[in-house]
Amino acid sequence: MEHLWDVVEREICIMDVQLTNLQQLRDAIMSIWTKICEECFQHLVESMLRRIKAVLKAKGVQPGTSKVYLIKWPAGRSRSATIITAYIMKRYQLGFTEAYHRLKTVKQDVQVNLGFEEQLCLYEALLCEVDTSSPLYKQYRLTKVMEKYPELQHIPRELFAADPAHSSSSEASYRCRKCRRALFRGSSILSHPVGEGAPAFGHRKSSDRTGEVQCTSYFIEPVQWMEQVLLRVMDGQLLCPKCSSKLGSFSWCGDQCSCGRWVTPAFQLHRNRVDEIRQLNVQK
Repeated sequence: MEHLWDVVEREICIMDVQLTNLQQLRDAIMSIWTKICEECFQHLVESMLRRIKAVLKAKGVQPGTSKVYLIKWPAGRSRSATIITAYIMKRYQLGFTEAYHRLKTVKQDVQVNLGFEEQLCLYEALLCEVDTSSPLYKQYRLTKVMEKYPELQHIPRELFAADPAHSSSSEASYRCRKCRRALFRGSSILSHPVGEGAPAFGHRKSSDRTGEVQCTSYFIEPVQWMEQVLLRVMDGQLLCPKCSSKLGSFSWCGDQCSCGRWVTPAFQLHRNRVDEIRQLNVQK
């Protein structure tokens, strides 16, 4: 956090406009904070393990010894406990529950808050690696948008995947079935565990949901061509940016897949409205 505040402080110092009250300072901080690039956060997260090892080395602690050093924080209950738990998970390849239990046997009064606990569980699911390309990471990041931007304004552009119509790639793309306009790439699909099917739709007539449980839509991350549609609007339709045919819908509050699983937030394109396009490597 200190490194991020340094970034904010430097940006404020070089501003051309002089801030004269607390509201202007608050607005300036929020504006700068939302513009900090994802690469900056990623670099800091990836450097955590290296920094911890450097501290241990400076203290004369050799790998494999029994000495333990805790990161110092004024309260020392949640943030520092989160960092140490993450280190234990990474160092000893443990799950969150076991790593946290080991820490509490040494310092019983630590208490990781629910937000950090959620992040540590995600860290476990990502096998103790920060993989920003993972569907799990992308879905988690999307769930935090409503918390940070409740009015759905000033959403960072980094949240939107590149428009495949304006960039080239060898990976599979998905096109509008009507006009063939490229809509998203395979890496934008946010897969989810298959739901329980008909029982998940208990509030509807059972006859409406019969047969094999299957997903009839692709749930994806937002793509750049959706940007103007998604801002300041809680839910609505997703239309092809070229031919305006209906492709699906979105809801920042979440929606239910045909398999019964709830996805929040939800950006879904119906499978029968798009075609998957793959490149074939033909050898002469």
